[in-house]
Amino acid sequence: MSNEEPRASVPEVVAGLNETLSRTGRVRAVGTFVIGLAGAVFVAALWWTEPGPLPVLTQVTFGLLMVFCLTWAGYGTWLLRTRVALFATDRVVAAWIGLAASALTGTMLVILAVQRGSGTWGPIIVAAAFMAVAITLVVRAHTHRTALLRRERTLNGKQES
Repeated sequence: MSNEEPRASVPEVVAGLNETLSRTGRVRAVGTFVIGLAGAVFVAALWWTEPGPLPVLTQVTFGLLMVFCLTWAGYGTWLLRTRVALFATDRVVAAWIGLAASALTGTMLVILAVQRGSGTWGPIIVAAAFMAVAITLVVRAHTHRTALLRRERTLNGKQES
């Protein structure tokens, strides 16, 4: 690139960030909403069509699964309704949802394994693996968001302290 080419001004660059979601972003948001809603309907159908009464812990687990699914559906809705630059806030929110879901699901798996008297090492290993991935995603999302916010401050002419 030569020095003679016109460059966008800082206000033009920042204004370009405030556009609506890209096509890929909209597809992801719609997918997240539909899959979350479908998951909630599926879990509710399984729960309500059980032939007999379920143990309390199983009912709690079904309830948590429905909450997770509805949370993802709400996240997809939030993405679709947001019309401003998120500066990776969406990644941070998704990572925290994933971490909460991993922690609670892993805990429920271990509790169910202990109640049934089956081996607990399998659920513990699975829960630890999911938690490690979720924690990694949370750290990466926060790092990415921090870098974007630092870049925004630089574009706006604010010096870092």
